[in-house]
Amino acid sequence: MAEVSTEERAAFHEMTSGTATDWQRIGASFAPFAKALPDRMLEHLRALGGDYGGYAIDRFHHSLQTATRAHRDGRDEEYVVCALLHDIGDLLGPYNHADIAASMLKPFISEKNHWMLEHHGIFQGYYFFHYLGLDRNMRDRFRDHEWYAYTLEFCDKYDQNSFDPEYDTLPLETFEPMVRRVLATPKRSIYLAEA
Repeated sequence: MAEVSTEERAAFHEMTSGTATDWQRIGASFAPFAKALPDRMLEHLRALGGDYGGYAIDRFHHSLQTATRAHRDGRDEEYVVCALLHDIGDLLGPYNHADIAASMLKPFISEKNHWMLEHHGIFQGYYFFHYLGLDRNMRDRFRDHEWYAYTLEFCDKYDQNSFDPEYDTLPLETFEPMVRRVLATPKRSIYLAEA
């Protein structure tokens, strides 16, 4: 990171002392910081490489494979980006990785895709929870939710079957432009005015 001169930084030490000039300086720094978000996300995604967690392929290639399957099935870019980044929280939140991915992408995706990301961990549990002494049907508590079938389909068609070392997985470069487009402009945020 480049050093920022004191003239470019806010002068306050407590927000209660902030001035309009301070917030103009902070605002000017925010735009390039926000623009670099896709780079930071892609860098963190790459960090999943080499971490097999006992699986046949590492977490990075699982993510690529999930996105490849969704892309080849004709899903829209937002959905493919969700498929690519669905496990991005694995390294920092092994007990709540789905929440992390959903939270990171929430400003940029539909409520439907957000719900799918947020719940995919429980839905994915159908395939293995019973081997760990857990209820594999835990997802059924959401059976009446409008996006239950949507999330079920994501896990069945793209996530649970994306651990194949022989699958012809597309490279990250295929998905980078999609990530940049999806993350270019927030659709919803606490900072955006309510419509």
